[in-house]
Amino acid sequence: MNEDNAGRAAELDNGSLAKSLSSLANPRSSEQAPRDYALAILRRVGVASRAYDVYAPLDAPGGWLYVASNGTMLTCAVLSAVTPGPEDFEAYYRARIGRTAVRTTIAPTGVRTALRTGRAKQLRIDLSLLPELEQAALAAVRTIPRGQMRPVSWIAREASLPDQAAVVAAVLHNPLHLLIPCHRVAYDNGRPCDTAYGQAVSDELRAAEGIDPEHLEALARQHTIYLGSDTTRIYCHPTCAHARRITASHQVPFHSARSARQSGYRPCKSCRPAAA
Repeated sequence: MNEDNAGRAAELDNGSLAKSLSSLANPRSSEQAPRDYALAILRRVGVASRAYDVYAPLDAPGGWLYVASNGTMLTCAVLSAVTPGPEDFEAYYRARIGRTAVRTTIAPTGVRTALRTGRAKQLRIDLSLLPELEQAALAAVRTIPRGQMRPVSWIAREASLPDQAAVVAAVLHNPLHLLIPCHRVAYDNGRPCDTAYGQAVSDELRAAEGIDPEHLEALARQHTIYLGSDTTRIYCHPTCAHARRITASHQVPFHSARSARQSGYRPCKSCRPAAA
């Protein structure tokens, strides 16, 4: 990089140029700039693409989702409940990631499909700024199927973590809202673990996937952690696809894996509940 380009990159990194450019593309502004105007200026003046990341605002369950990429991997995704507008997201991104994010209208490959289907395991993500234990916890969270929930003890077990503290910390520090589905995480008592973006937004996300918050709360009040079928003699997490097919007259509630096993039930091979 020559001295001129180095100076331009330094100016970009300190946020001043990014702030000026973002005002041109701010959707709340009465005068809209052309599509991707900020990126066009950066390219015109010769600022290398490696000097900044890009992000796109996408319509998603729970509100707008600001999704950022470094060109090869997704680095951040934040719901508008946390960063209401583009400038808020850009400030959040600089503080958390340490780089400038410039707005684009082009969504990273695969993200729109992931938002539509609720399946984002195939997306390439960068969690390198998180501690290794939290990375492992979030990797396990990514495997929770759409429309289902798993307790923190399940995640700790799947990630081979020594305790559940890293799981709760990972949910709190999740850098990729919705794409890493922390709204599918519950405490071991069955109540949702909503530390990432709050209960109201998480309830909306769960409802969009067919998870009834009132049903979850009713199970938690009854201390029902697992549901068994008296025909198959198998017990599952209550939101497991197999558990949902158990008719009410054949449902057997259990307060623990131990009580299920003592009653002669075996764990579901799909949702893999704890075995006593």
